[in-house]
Amino acid sequence: MVELLSIVGVFLAVEGVLYAGAPSAAKRMAYNVSQMDEEVLRKFGLIAMCIGVFLVWLVRG
Repeated sequence: MVELLSIVGVFLAVEGVLYAGAPSAAKRMAYNVSQMDEEVLRKFGLIAMCIGVFLVWLVRG
């Protein structure tokens, strides 16, 4: 549970840096994502998930 909360904390920190450092870029990115086809978003999500699992596997062994 501690690891899950740590991951959520890191995720929120990275998101916060994006919104605090470049709010206009974050708004543009959110608009662009809202205009994407759902199938494209699903593919990007699956790719990101696979990369994330691979990175955790690589680091944690």
